[in-house]
Amino acid sequence: MDWKQAWSTTATTTNGALDALAPMCAPFAARWDRETERRAQLRTPENLKALMAAQREHNSSRSTAAMARNQRSAARKASSNPLSATRRAARTADKAARQHHSQARSVLKAARKNYPATLAARAVHAHAAHAVPGGLATWLMSEATHTLTLWPASVSAGLIGLNVAGLWLGRRQPSVRLDDGMTAEERRLASRLDPSFWVQNADARGLSGTVPTPAKLTPAGLVSHVRLDGRWTPKTVRAKADEIRALLGARTDLRMEITSGSHGDRATITLRTRSAGDGIDLNGWEPGAPWGVDTVTGEPVMVPLGRRMLVAGTSGSGKSWSTRALLAEGSEAYDHRLVVIDPKRVEAMNWQHRARTAITPDGVLEVTDDLVAEMHERLALIPRGQDVIAISPERPRITVFVDEGAEVIAMAATPRTRPTKEDPGDPDWSRIMDNLRTLARMARAAEIILIWATQKPTQDKNGGIDPQISAQITYRAALALSTSGESRVVFGEDATEKGWHAHELPMPGVAMLRSGPKAKPHPINTRAFSPADVIALPDRPTWHRETSRPTASPLRLVKESATPAAATETNRDRVLRAVHGGARTLRDITDRTGINKGTVSREIKTLTSTGALRKAADGGLTADEAA
Repeated sequence: MDWKQAWSTTATTTNGALDALAPMCAPFAARWDRETERRAQLRTPENLKALMAAQREHNSSRSTAAMARNQRSAARKASSNPLSATRRAARTADKAARQHHSQARSVLKAARKNYPATLAARAVHAHAAHAVPGGLATWLMSEATHTLTLWPASVSAGLIGLNVAGLWLGRRQPSVRLDDGMTAEERRLASRLDPSFWVQNADARGLSGTVPTPAKLTPAGLVSHVRLDGRWTPKTVRAKADEIRALLGARTDLRMEITSGSHGDRATITLRTRSAGDGIDLNGWEPGAPWGVDTVTGEPVMVPLGRRMLVAGTSGSGKSWSTRALLAEGSEAYDHRLVVIDPKRVEAMNWQHRARTAITPDGVLEVTDDLVAEMHERLALIPRGQDVIAISPERPRITVFVDEGAEVIAMAATPRTRPTKEDPGDPDWSRIMDNLRTLARMARAAEIILIWATQKPTQDKNGGIDPQISAQITYRAALALSTSGESRVVFGEDATEKGWHAHELPMPGVAMLRSGPKAKPHPINTRAFSPADVIALPDRPTWHRETSRPTASPLRLVKESATPAAATETNRDRVLRAVHGGARTLRDITDRTGINKGTVSREIKTLTSTGALRKAADGGLTADEAA
């Protein structure tokens, strides 16, 4: 039994080595076979007749030329006068004979080209040219009293052996070993990635000079490494993606990745026929659950809290479903709070029981003003020698989720109504973006973290990401995008070269995450979290500037989260109280309450419209006593 196992191991190792060498010899065997076929096609009866006629004419002209040359020599000997008639005639005949011989030789050369010798005959002639001299050299260099000097003959024999071995290996069919569970599609693709099939059909697709290794089946699909000759680089191979797909006969919707290989003269073709994330349940959420699963390695993908993040994805790509797990994690712990800014209103409504939400321009401006004020207060509290404030129930980490970014940018660009004596006018809406830019640049140390989501991640005036905010974001995630240009905006200018092709991702729920220089452009199956799942989550306390430092225990905060926020005095109450106390102008109210001017103006406008405040003839404010 032992010798059988040893024999099996040796055979397996030998076959593996031969399989590895076969792709290297495949181009040589393919060129040999092409040349053999070309010569066979030229060896027709017509070309043979032409060759035989050319040989007869050549032999005849050679005899005539030799005879004319002899006659000229005889005439030269018979007469010493170079101008004699005999010598002139002999000279003319010799010249004509030589010209005829030259023409016959050219015709014979063309005839031999049209009816070439077989490649096997040429190989025998070539090997004989060194085998015979090698054998003679061996005999002459050997002495009777010494052993034979074999190296000239052995070199010749080695060259012959290399030729034969190269042809045999190049024509050898590698034994591609794949799992028994391989699908019919994978078997067909693997057979076309076989070097013998590829080399025979590569010329017709403009892929001559590329040779793949036998395909290997991985949890993520078929992988083949392609050797490139001097005309090719991985970039030029990527440009031939359509030709490669046609050569393989792959489905149009089958994801194919062409990346740089382990060396400069290698490329890697990956056919995503399967996913390592298949069979893993990613529905719902629980604390600590991964954001998704890497479809190549099968490893869970975690997105740690406290990272500024961009999430992009076209409509229908599953962007909202994929980000809800992040928001649930950011609002779960007693020292975490969530703020949702959503001009479209739909997503914000799902989170009202565990996040502070802002839907209208007034609400967005108010919450961003509060966040900036909180940031400055926290930055002043960071002790010397530390980079980040320590989070606690009194100073919780605040995750600010912006959905949809393009709508927020458009909101900030809304023209404002200028104040008059009768109307305090609109606040400066552009301050919304100023506040968000400030949070992106400075708030990480204050543990106020911005997550920016958008459907259109371009940086023009109609785009969904501000350049200043984009420059500060370290974690970049994208589900399916519309164009390669959007992929470059999200992942960087090297996105196309490095394989971050988010515009080729399927929909919905498949993403890519670039979290650093070592991140791989692997598709990720993201966790699906429905609106009903969000609404079913337990209540959590929401963040407000006035209540950001509660005195109750963390456990009590969670249990008493249903306490209405109205129990605490709001900005509107403070403005109304200031007017009851004698404040008459916007300046007086701002000084008395300490609230910023824009918020005071907004509250005055609301109180005036409801009748709680009235404007006097001189423009001063008075309170309705009934109110």
